[in-house]
Amino acid sequence: MILTADGIEFSYRSEPVLAGVRFDVAPGEFLAVLGNNGAGKSTLLKCLNRILRPRDGSVLVHEHDLRRLTRVQVAQRLGYVAQRTESGRMTVYDAVLLGRKPHIRWDASRHDHEVVRRVISRLELEDLSRRYLDELSGGELQKTAVARALAQEPRVLLLDEPTSSLDLRNQLEVLDTVKRVTAEERVAVIAVMHDLNLALRYADAFLFLADGKVFAAGGAEIVTPDNVGHVYGVSVSVPTLNGVPVVVPL
Repeated sequence: MILTADGIEFSYRSEPVLAGVRFDVAPGEFLAVLGNNGAGKSTLLKCLNRILRPRDGSVLVHEHDLRRLTRVQVAQRLGYVAQRTESGRMTVYDAVLLGRKPHIRWDASRHDHEVVRRVISRLELEDLSRRYLDELSGGELQKTAVARALAQEPRVLLLDEPTSSLDLRNQLEVLDTVKRVTAEERVAVIAVMHDLNLALRYADAFLFLADGKVFAAGGAEIVTPDNVGHVYGVSVSVPTLNGVPVVVPL
């Protein structure tokens, strides 16, 4: 396994948010983290990335305990895209180049710039590369944030609602790119997702959180009417359309 989370527990002040969360992700696997608002999904990503320090439990990446690594070493292994991305007077190219910061010693090398150009091309951002971030739409800004994380060349990519501000075409484009990178470079992806049907289209594995605990984990077979009904409180059916399961509210 490329990442193993073992018994993650976290509380905000005295309010428990995560309790004994355990799962692992293999190279080349896309894991969708699912659950209703307040289930602890975003908090879990921040605990994996050491933005937040769990009260208990461990996170191993390639058997390295993240608690024993420096911030730079963590950033060399995990890329993170938050729900909201700050804009500013920086070009798209320079913003993506920031993703190389954990690998740069003195100044950006030819290899660093090659990585940036490759990622910009993959996400079809060439026409925007000299535009400033505060001139971009919400969707363009989100795609730039994904590009910056990919420029880190991480072994694990953490995405917190990566398509929340994207239209349908850009949702598919970004997730197609993430899926392709996952397969080609054997990167593990852990993505918090609210759209169950996008999750079923792209993810290989699923983790349902309920009340800060793992309610169910596994492949597409766990996305059942009973599990969805328990986690979200909504009655659904899960028929198959063109070979892909779809969640349909009743």
